[in-house]
Amino acid sequence: MVSPHIVLGILFLIVAIVSVVSVIRQLKFRNYLALAFSVLSVLAFGFFSISTIISVLKDSL
Repeated sequence: MVSPHIVLGILFLIVAIVSVVSVIRQLKFRNYLALAFSVLSVLAFGFFSISTIISVLKDSL
């Protein structure tokens, strides 16, 4: 049975990857306000996705 927490972690990881694409685009367009929000999104969603996946894997062992 797949834990609902691992699904949440994977969704957070997908959002973090899309945010990385946004960071690259905003660097190209030199839109600094959007760049700041994109970087914050990468940091927040990346941290929570990795910590959720590690927590689920640790609990399953």
